[in-house]
Amino acid sequence: MDDVPWLDQRERDCWVALVNIAMRLESTLDTQLSKDSGLRMVDYYVLAMLSESRDLTLTMGELAARSNSSPSRMSHVVKRLEARGWVRRSPSEVDGRGTLASLTDSGLETIKAAAPDHVRHVRRLVFDALAPEDLEPLTAGLSKIAERVTPPLARRSVADSQAAEPA
Repeated sequence: MDDVPWLDQRERDCWVALVNIAMRLESTLDTQLSKDSGLRMVDYYVLAMLSESRDLTLTMGELAARSNSSPSRMSHVVKRLEARGWVRRSPSEVDGRGTLASLTDSGLETIKAAAPDHVRHVRRLVFDALAPEDLEPLTAGLSKIAERVTPPLARRSVADSQAAEPA
């Protein structure tokens, strides 16, 4: 037990705050989106990722990696969004084995309508609690943690989308 690098009080306080946020934030955002837009957080996230991608399209693998979902779970999410007319699936022209998910006009309108209330809620929960000078060190620290917990495919997929021209 002597070789365990136990957390000191500052580390423990940080860890407890981080776990508290991780466990509560998605649920809180899910509730707001459901009430205001009839969306789940995962639905919003998929629609948002598609809306920010080149040609409003991503592979199913990219969607799964970016949302930390299994391919099976992402398939269920996209199937539900497709049934609502917000996403269209099609075979990949590059790789006939792959499947593309594309945002429809209705899906784009849905995300545009949901975004203002969602962003207001995010601002109230997160950014209104912080001083402007808190953002840079917080972003730097969270980015280091994200780098360690994000699989390589998801990191590559996000980097590719940031390099792409806006749709």
